[in-house]
Amino acid sequence: MELAALLQSAQGSGEPPLILDVREAWECSTAPFAGAVHIPMREVPARFAELDRNRTVICLCHHGTRSRQVAMFLEHQQFADVYNLSGGIDAWSTRIDASVPRY
Repeated sequence: MELAALLQSAQGSGEPPLILDVREAWECSTAPFAGAVHIPMREVPARFAELDRNRTVICLCHHGTRSRQVAMFLEHQQFADVYNLSGGIDAWSTRIDASVPRY
């Protein structure tokens, strides 16, 4: 299921997936993703215990490369349900929400 549909279906009907934004702070300021938890990629190994292993986690970055690496890392840490947002925030901006600035 695509992220936009997943977020919409979760409204009012249970816990939505956790969106893990692994971009740098300046990137999140430039093109924010509302409701995302921000942990820069370099900090994930030290901070992944802050995340719920049993919750669906969708990782995102600018184009999807860093977030794919973080998703694989989380899977190796026994997270139950982890996905990567293919194309990242850039694809989100061009395909789903044009109000998100591109950079």
